[in-house]
Amino acid sequence: MSVDPLTETADTVCRHDSPGSLFIVSGPSGAGKGTLVRALLDRVPGIWLSVSATTRPPRPGEIDGVHYVFLSGEEFDRLVAEDGLLEWAEVHGNRYGTLRMPVEERLERGEIVVLEIDPQGAAQVKEKMPESVLVFIEPPSFDELRDRLVKRGSETPEQIERRLRTAREELAIAGTYDYVVINDDVEQATDELAAIVTTCARQRHSGQKD
Repeated sequence: MSVDPLTETADTVCRHDSPGSLFIVSGPSGAGKGTLVRALLDRVPGIWLSVSATTRPPRPGEIDGVHYVFLSGEEFDRLVAEDGLLEWAEVHGNRYGTLRMPVEERLERGEIVVLEIDPQGAAQVKEKMPESVLVFIEPPSFDELRDRLVKRGSETPEQIERRLRTAREELAIAGTYDYVVINDDVEQATDELAAIVTTCARQRHSGQKD
């Protein structure tokens, strides 16, 4: 879905009754979701970014509670059993999930909440929270996606190929999202993402007043 004219689109996508605004930023590994979300946080004040929980080991430089909440398999199982996760998925042999309580608390306060999660998890949240706004981050080309994964240097060739196979499936569902942002130029893509968030949040607030 085009972000232009954004205001007209937001009339149908963004008007809901919940106090806060929930945005799900998703897309294939290597599309640049994290880069755009970090730029968005610098651009738009007052956004709360959910920190996902995961069973995978920390990568060099990652901090527990900042980059992810790192959990053991047993701790993750307990959260699943207690319905403490808004969504969870197994991706490339590790489990990832969104902690339910902090997200719901922020939304009840009327805050803007952003989840940066994989498409499998995004579908679960959208089913449970239809008022959420789905934004798909798409690479300019599949070759560019491959180059980004290789340059990242954090995975073996076999792991990269596995991510690319998953990416093909994920790219095929981009059209089911509320918005698609092509991350060719980071500055331009950030502008588009910020426009989506600010316009939808404004429409949400306006809808509550009406």
